[in-house]
Amino acid sequence: MLNADHPEIQSWVSVPSGSPFPIQNLPFGIFSTKDSSPRPGVAIGDHILDLKAVHGLGIDLGPFKASDFDSSVLNDLMSQGKKAMTALRERIGELLNAGDHELKNHAESVLVLQSDAEMHLPVRIGDYTDFYSSIDHATNVGKMFRDPENALLPNWRHIPVGYHGRSSSIIPSGVPIHRPKGQTRPDAEKPPVYGPCRLLDFELEMAFVTFDGKPLGHSITTSEAEDYIFGMVLFNDWSARDIQKWEYVPLGPFLAKNFASSMSPWIVTLEALEPFKVRGEKQQPVVLPYLEFTGNHNVDIPLEVSIETETGASQVVSRSNYRYMYWNMVQQLAHHTVNGCNLRSGDMMASGTISGPDEGSFGSMLEISWQGTKPVQMPDGTERRFIQDGDTVIMNGQCEKNGITIGFGELRTKVLPAI
Repeated sequence: MLNADHPEIQSWVSVPSGSPFPIQNLPFGIFSTKDSSPRPGVAIGDHILDLKAVHGLGIDLGPFKASDFDSSVLNDLMSQGKKAMTALRERIGELLNAGDHELKNHAESVLVLQSDAEMHLPVRIGDYTDFYSSIDHATNVGKMFRDPENALLPNWRHIPVGYHGRSSSIIPSGVPIHRPKGQTRPDAEKPPVYGPCRLLDFELEMAFVTFDGKPLGHSITTSEAEDYIFGMVLFNDWSARDIQKWEYVPLGPFLAKNFASSMSPWIVTLEALEPFKVRGEKQQPVVLPYLEFTGNHNVDIPLEVSIETETGASQVVSRSNYRYMYWNMVQQLAHHTVNGCNLRSGDMMASGTISGPDEGSFGSMLEISWQGTKPVQMPDGTERRFIQDGDTVIMNGQCEKNGITIGFGELRTKVLPAI
């Protein structure tokens, strides 16, 4: 398997030291240039391998049609399933291997500089589910809004809590968002008011992308779950805290969440992440049988969030890790389908805010500033309790092993004033 357990494998494409996109990664995305339409590509160093161009050379890439490589989304390729996509990635690895010259002789026609390309939403997202699976985040929120002594709700340790979100407002990195508007109730003694959100927040998350699942009515077990997961992206599930506080009882967030969620454009496959799997926290009480699993399914992915002001001043506000998740991917997928819910290729399942056990690893401004009582000092002399107009929130995630870096690329989103 092509991953960081094999650092000896090198590519004929020049890959800068520390690049998040060595041959051991090979994430998939959709790109375009001023001369080409959106199409599938694979990141390698500072370049993108144009899969349409490769296929056009008559090089065998497996059981895919020419139209699959001429699509503006990855769904057509993914419809072939896990086995075919894994084989495609391995085949690309062979073609990019330093010892292979079949593709090297056509380098100029198949490689595009990332700096010359525009990245697009990589999949057509049919449905989007947001989980609530970080025990440190859930505990922090419970302490703030419910009971410091009994922060977790009674069901939290028994099920991977989640809700269905809005897929139409998921956007790729680089696309700005406007501050949302809605009802809030800043004074509990007075009626609600309408206007722009005052407490805009980011949520540091990761998300996985699915293949087609089983037919409606059938469940996916934890042992089968990874066969239905393509790969992962960085995810920022924007949240309007003041709108959410007023609207979330009794059915949960609505306008506070559906205005935008941002995702990184490269999908890093589970095969690339395999060497970084680690054991998760011991789950107590013991979970029900359908949520039991074997092996390690948490993933050691160091994560970082920065806020950049309009003046260019930047401050890291969070250093967390995906390994902190209480409920892992296979449990989330098994729970999602245990009632017979069917999955479709391109469905997105987000982790929920990822927070660690200490203040420096909290995954939202709600926690970092502790409801605004502990403002973050910025290098330009300003301070942040929540996100202001003109701010850009930047997320990064990179794994390292054997001198190999596996990264997701930057997730960057600027906040514009309400319309």
